[in-house]
Amino acid sequence: MLRLLIVDDHAMVREGLLQIMRKLGPDVVQYEAQDAESALLLLETEKDFDLILLDIMLPGTNGLSLLGILRKRFPAIPVVVLSALDDVDTVSRAMRLGAAGYVTKSGDSETLLEALRRVLAGELYLPSHLQDRLSVGLGGSGAGSRSAADRFGLTEGQRRVVELLREGKSNRDIGELLGLTEGTVKVHVSKIFRKLGVVSRAEAIALLQRQRGRI
Repeated sequence: MLRLLIVDDHAMVREGLLQIMRKLGPDVVQYEAQDAESALLLLETEKDFDLILLDIMLPGTNGLSLLGILRKRFPAIPVVVLSALDDVDTVSRAMRLGAAGYVTKSGDSETLLEALRRVLAGELYLPSHLQDRLSVGLGGSGAGSRSAADRFGLTEGQRRVVELLREGKSNRDIGELLGLTEGTVKVHVSKIFRKLGVVSRAEAIALLQRQRGRI
């Protein structure tokens, strides 16, 4: 059973999303919330959600603020942002706050479904046009000349995992590529998060995007 939560203040938009998300499979159970307060109440009472689809233009507590709350209170639940906004600052901020994916409302239903499937598989998702723009937006000067491995004290094994994390590979993919069990990869990833000073895969990848060519 796949338990999904849609957070959007427009009833017609939620209804359309419910129809699209039914295509993920026959065992999809969907919940909906119109604002941050009702979303948090559902999360506290229902538990065990597999994914949250979040609009950032919400009344009251906006979606980006809610995203920050979700990453702290429910860090195990991936959040995909669905928004009409696609400027670099907004996308960058969402990814830094811990979004596992970002999809624009101007896209089609297949793009959204692809994003949800990839995030549910443990990957990070950005449409190609946003990847290009985000790499520019996150490419800070001030990163220094040392490699990320040196700067963060990564071991050789962790460096190989980091390279694959930066490519958006899931833990299972990394294990298959490096000949490791998925459990061993999870241990590596947890240690990498501590060294990078992040709490989620999305934060790690956003940070690593600023280290292009210097792992």
